[in-house]
Amino acid sequence: MMKTSYCIGIMSGTSLDGVDLVYVRFGGTEKYDYKIIHSNTYSYSKQWILLLKSAFEKQPSELKELDKNYGVYIGNLVNDFILENKIKQVDLIASHGHTVFHKPEEGYTLQIGSGTEIAKITNSKVVFDFRTQDVNLGGQGAPLVPIGDVLLFAEFDYCLNLGGFANISFDEKDLRKAYDICPVNIVMNFYMNKIDQEFDDRGKLAKTGKIDKTLLKKLNSDFYYQLTHPKSLGFEFVKKNVIPLIDSYELELKDILRTFLEHVAFQVAQVISKEGKVLVTGGGAYNDFLIERIDQLTSVELVIPTAELLEFKEALIFALLGFLKVEGSNNCLKSVTGATKDHSTGVVIEA
Repeated sequence: MMKTSYCIGIMSGTSLDGVDLVYVRFGGTEKYDYKIIHSNTYSYSKQWILLLKSAFEKQPSELKELDKNYGVYIGNLVNDFILENKIKQVDLIASHGHTVFHKPEEGYTLQIGSGTEIAKITNSKVVFDFRTQDVNLGGQGAPLVPIGDVLLFAEFDYCLNLGGFANISFDEKDLRKAYDICPVNIVMNFYMNKIDQEFDDRGKLAKTGKIDKTLLKKLNSDFYYQLTHPKSLGFEFVKKNVIPLIDSYELELKDILRTFLEHVAFQVAQVISKEGKVLVTGGGAYNDFLIERIDQLTSVELVIPTAELLEFKEALIFALLGFLKVEGSNNCLKSVTGATKDHSTGVVIEA
């Protein structure tokens, strides 16, 4: 038996579909037993979507203010979540923050959402800023979820997340490997936003489109896919390499979606080429057509879990990262990020 810890995990993804919060209990008979007790996604207002979308264009002084204001916003969300669910005990809050810049090759990464403000508003211990230490140790600062895949989901051969970006985690020669595969919802949602839709529901619109083979070939030949892992992607890649390329073809929306969905399915299939069980999470798991194409291009068993785990897996794992940090255990793997050593990352702010 290990001592029980009650944690709140917070995740804001690049697709800007909202802030995920989970209240989870760790501990019990096995060291990493967990139970999600409460969960909720809080959608962003239009104002917050605009602020976060334009954050990478802001001056340092404006970013500093946004960091503080976003921390206040998250702190208030946590208090609402605690109140709504009548939560009595919170041992720690772990917040991923919202990524504005991610350029590990240039030695920096930035997730806004001041942990100091969250701690002040919630009167709780907060762990945040999980990526900076790893970048300082020569790593990619991403992905961070694989330690959770190792400790919580060991029965799967691959853990595939289809969010703003697709990322994968798996064991190779007794070492955990993980990396970003390609953009997913960050691109498809960008084009759906042009017709005032948040996303392509179940991939229905993409299914009516035609593949532009020349564009597909161009997308698949991007230099990123030639790189060996560890490697990771950020919005800058999409803005520079993907959107201008797609726009240069002047295709109908349905054909853009169909071509890009095929690109995603192809890139995922390159990675999960062996047989095995794949845990599929993230918003893209709801895209039936994307799942169908991945299934057709691979020989693996795709396992889509309960809606709660599908939607809240990343928030759950950030709660675990915070828990491990406070326990003094390693929560970041050099085999995944390319850092000089395994380490315990995150900044702790006492209440």
